[in-house]
Amino acid sequence: MDVREIARRALKIEADAIYKLLNKIDDNFVKAVDIIFNCKGRLVVTGMGKSGLIGKKIASTFASTGTPSLFMHPAEGVHGDLGMLVKGDVVLAISNSGETEEIVSILPIIKRLDILLISIVGKLDSTLAKKSDCVLDASVEKEACPLNLAPTASTTAALAMGDALAVALLEKRGFKEEDFAMFHPSGSLGKKLLLKVSDIYHIGNRVPVVNKNVTVTDAILEMSSKGFGCTAIVDDDGRLVGIVTDGDLRRGLEKFNNLFTRNIMDIASKNPKTIEEDALAAKALQIMEKHSITSLLVVDDKERPYGIIHLHDILKAGVI
Repeated sequence: MDVREIARRALKIEADAIYKLLNKIDDNFVKAVDIIFNCKGRLVVTGMGKSGLIGKKIASTFASTGTPSLFMHPAEGVHGDLGMLVKGDVVLAISNSGETEEIVSILPIIKRLDILLISIVGKLDSTLAKKSDCVLDASVEKEACPLNLAPTASTTAALAMGDALAVALLEKRGFKEEDFAMFHPSGSLGKKLLLKVSDIYHIGNRVPVVNKNVTVTDAILEMSSKGFGCTAIVDDDGRLVGIVTDGDLRRGLEKFNNLFTRNIMDIASKNPKTIEEDALAAKALQIMEKHSITSLLVVDDKERPYGIIHLHDILKAGVI
């Protein structure tokens, strides 16, 4: 037994099944997209067994890409879950044979509710196909299973057809990264596109600030007490005039013998990088990476520092 060859054969059969779907993207596919796009309710996906598992994934993909969708188990449907269906919904039924008893049994109720029915089937002459308002052909020549029994290529084809529908609708709706992030707030993409500086920055007494007239020793004490490796420097009106970092202190030690008694402005960086509180945390990260720094000051419209965001805050938030 050559296990690698068996695996390659199975993958080739499934790849061929998907490739042959290209010729089945016809007017019926366009009609299905239009039906779902114009749906005033939800897309209710149903399927039994392996097709049901595929249906759950398809419903999830639709829901996360701008098409309100849910999965209804057909066997549970005849025992009360048909109450999930309301006028204005669209049903997407998946069945390779098109004769799945549990699905066929709920077709009269779907029609009675005047709900449009789209089917993904492997047999165009099946009961499900004949009762559907729109039929998508996902038939395959054979399963990857050597017995031609276990749903393999057929479920792969059904999944690919569902994904094609979801992607077509995604583009038709003009769905953007920001929209995707709204449905994935805990994912890294969601955090990159949704998390703002104001969600994770430090304010008030946590912000290291010294007056421009203090000594380097005073600034070091402020830096040590706040723990950001830097301190903002302000004038008598509280406006930002500079910043001192650990790096500035090291360079100052090389330059001055009497560093600790010198005025802080002798070693300060005069043009500190700042950011607005409503900016994305991802933008703050970009600025830090570009300038090889680990902190950014948040200033108001009068250039007065009132917040600070550190690289560690961004890391902890999962933006990276």
